[in-house]
Amino acid sequence: MTAAPPSALVTGIAGGIGQAIGRALSAAGYAVLGIDRPGVPAPAADVCARFLNLDLARLAADPVAAPEAQALAQALDAAPPALLVNNAAVQHLGAVDALDWAQVQETLAVNLAAPVALVRAALPGLRAARGTVINITSVHARATKPGFWAYATSKAALDGLTAALAVELGPDVRVVALAPAAVATEMLEAGFAGRADARAALAHAHPAGRIARPHEVADAVVWLASAAAGFITGSTLSLDGGVLARLHDPA
Repeated sequence: MTAAPPSALVTGIAGGIGQAIGRALSAAGYAVLGIDRPGVPAPAADVCARFLNLDLARLAADPVAAPEAQALAQALDAAPPALLVNNAAVQHLGAVDALDWAQVQETLAVNLAAPVALVRAALPGLRAARGTVINITSVHARATKPGFWAYATSKAALDGLTAALAVELGPDVRVVALAPAAVATEMLEAGFAGRADARAALAHAHPAGRIARPHEVADAVVWLASAAAGFITGSTLSLDGGVLARLHDPA
């Protein structure tokens, strides 16, 4: 009798990075349940075997009684996950005294509180499988720039959550974080349309001489979930092309 493939839950599955992660995990033998916000169409079958539209901000607001919580529980009962990838995020930009308060709350809900709610919901399956949680954070957790304060704060907190949950859940569940720098998704490239010089400057800011490709984030996720990374927990791996090592000053 052939064993069922391990199940993986990936949030933000419809974005450029999410699709790459789902596709790589599927190729690695996982049955992927993808989650993205309401109204987003299901990705291709090679990205995820099952798809669920879920409002993560509403889940974070009431992870017990919200309709989103009930839908999530049903999906996880059908296939308890051995792997949870908290990839979904929102990035609202603005000065600290100008950013709309609702956007601040949404940032903290989706980027920080929702991962906690998802870990709690997935915990029985994770424990049974001695599985892994991978939190997709950001280089902005360590080095940021004006306007990114809400996003950077949420990602720094997610790094802290990673360490705390590794202590809380070990040795049954490993918890690690992956912090990419800029990634060449379709959304990022669209933002540089007609601005080739700015795109080149961004690439040059990385000692690697370029920005990351989505499949490189996905490959790192597959490796972190594997037995080869079995002694890594509580840590954040920077996938940054060296950008965090570079000192930018006016001299």
